[in-house]
Amino acid sequence: MKTPSIKTKIKQRLESGQSITTWQAIQWWKYTRLAARIEELRDSGMDIHTEMLNKGGKRYAKYTLQP
Repeated sequence: MKTPSIKTKIKQRLESGQSITTWQAIQWWKYTRLAARIEELRDSGMDIHTEMLNKGGKRYAKYTLQP
């Protein structure tokens, strides 16, 4: 059985109503190019919102699918 691609995993997570951050992608899948896959999903028509957060002086993006 074929393992789903990272892009498919990201898409499934967003479609299930959950958010994702780069740190989560690194922890779960050892994947560091989340922004590139988010851009591809946007180009395919998904309405993905980026929320910039700041925690402990570190800025990061949190991605969610708009309803």
